[in-house]
Amino acid sequence: MKAVVIKNPNDVCFTEVDMPVPPAGFARIKVKAAAICATDLEVVSGNIAANYPLIPGHEWSGVVDAVGSAEDEHWIGKSVIGSSDVVCLKCDACRSGNWRYCEQFEEIGFKRNGAYSEYMLAPVYGLCEKPDHVPFETAALCEPLGVALGTLKKARARSGQTLLVIGAGSIGLCMLAAAKTMGLRKIVVCGTSNDRLMHAKTLGAYATIATREQDLEEEMKKLHPEGTDLIIDATGVEECVQKALRILKKGGTLALAGYGGGKMMNIRIDDIHIKNLKVIGAGNNWNMHQKALNLMSEGLVDLSCFISEKIRLEEYEKGLSLAKSRPTGFVKAVFVNE
Repeated sequence: MKAVVIKNPNDVCFTEVDMPVPPAGFARIKVKAAAICATDLEVVSGNIAANYPLIPGHEWSGVVDAVGSAEDEHWIGKSVIGSSDVVCLKCDACRSGNWRYCEQFEEIGFKRNGAYSEYMLAPVYGLCEKPDHVPFETAALCEPLGVALGTLKKARARSGQTLLVIGAGSIGLCMLAAAKTMGLRKIVVCGTSNDRLMHAKTLGAYATIATREQDLEEEMKKLHPEGTDLIIDATGVEECVQKALRILKKGGTLALAGYGGGKMMNIRIDDIHIKNLKVIGAGNNWNMHQKALNLMSEGLVDLSCFISEKIRLEEYEKGLSLAKSRPTGFVKAVFVNE
């Protein structure tokens, strides 16, 4: 089969590889769509640890082609999305639903081959059946939508709270879409420019702020004059985190959903201490695929505006270039297999 393979950091090719054979507990998926994520670029560059050579891709949808166990044969032929978490299912962490705390945790697209290919393997326990009316391309985006749902859960978001989302990339926009379904109010999204903020407006943001043209703190005094209940930082940028701590109301919550790239940050601890703020680490999606799919299926979330380019696997260089350069209005490139 054909696949995009990272041989070593910054060494990527489109090549022929062996067809995977599903072991017990796994399904082979004929990949129909695979979205390019910003973290995939970190795997390409070597900034995120991975097992090279590697087929990347953790945002996917497809059709079950084969299974490794007779008791799972009912999945064959079904359209699915699924978790990319490979875990033991036996330890305390797994039994409590905290798969990412499993000592044997490995993630598809990072430690195991992923979805930039014609076929891939995924654990049966993480599969979710896709309704026919949800397109494969948008179904692949259940993964970033699940990240948003997991972040809001960790932050104990609730109806009636005011929210600021810092960052208008795919994760930030998913935060907006998910928060709208939960009844949060006066949701503001900020980004460096208006390029992606048009998507925030499409998704129903109360207001948007282009920080290259407007002062974030001054604008937020107008929009949330009593301070903001919840801020989600989807950038991992030091200046953004610092400003968030100043904008939050007393007793407010900051959820850190952005990848900091291993950088050290200077934080004024008194901004947290004096205002009794809560700062929450919020990485990963924590088994939210089914909930994300339900929101899409019921028409409560429509992420079709995210799909800026549909490309073939052999056009991987174009896709990675678009994800890196992020031209005006660009959100996602999605590999589509016939």
